[in-house]
Amino acid sequence: MCAHNAVRSPMAEAMAKHFFGRSVYVQSAGARRGEVDGFALAVLDEIGIDAHKHKPKSIEDLEEWEGLNFDLIVSLSPEAHHKALDLTRTVAAAVEYWPTVDPTAVQGSREQMMEAYREVRDGLMRRIKDRLAS
Repeated sequence: MCAHNAVRSPMAEAMAKHFFGRSVYVQSAGARRGEVDGFALAVLDEIGIDAHKHKPKSIEDLEEWEGLNFDLIVSLSPEAHHKALDLTRTVAAAVEYWPTVDPTAVQGSREQMMEAYREVRDGLMRRIKDRLAS
């Protein structure tokens, strides 16, 4: 879960499904719904993961479509973390906060921006592999 389900959480969802899709059920959502970010898709393409069909959704969308039957909610932004903690009033799920920089804040050349997204991708990949491998 992140702020808009546009960059960090779709990247995390795509990687978790890629590496653990048969053993773990994964869905991403945002505190609010945004638009999928092209740079996020591009850095996933670089490692052979296709997330182009991702449709951003809010946590309310997810609750309406599937219910909130999760054992774990991983929040990646302060706004999402507060929302996740609020959800635990009615949902019996553990919450982990993985503070993750928002790469959309980086200014500069295309390559500088891509590097910021790669850093987020690589950091999320390490955490996902460490957390879900056990």
